[in-house]
Amino acid sequence: MTNNGDKNVLGETLQKCCDDPITGFYRNGYCQTGQVDIGTHVACARVTEDFLLFSKSRGNDLTTPIPDFDFPGLTAGNLWCLCVSRWLEAFKAGVAPPLYLKATHEKMLEYLPLETLQDFAVKKEGT
Repeated sequence: MTNNGDKNVLGETLQKCCDDPITGFYRNGYCQTGQVDIGTHVACARVTEDFLLFSKSRGNDLTTPIPDFDFPGLTAGNLWCLCVSRWLEAFKAGVAPPLYLKATHEKMLEYLPLETLQDFAVKKEGT
């Protein structure tokens, strides 16, 4: 599966977030969303230890593998497509992880302006 013409928050072609571990609601490496993605997994984030601890404290343990859902468990430094609501919750708590904007879906702009997202911009290794 490709990016299907989806755009990122910069108005460009959506880039792949990560293949290792394979991320995205559709497990294709892209932070795409659709009608069945009720969590809106559009934020390509480089997760931090602080964020992982925060998410776990909110009942969403992202560090423990769940093989039945093809989920390897995350460690600090992994790129991962996060739910917009979890990223916003972390943003309000001061522990939002940095975003790889070229792989963050334009849907994120429905929640925050580009200027705010740019404050959290990080480059993906190798780009």
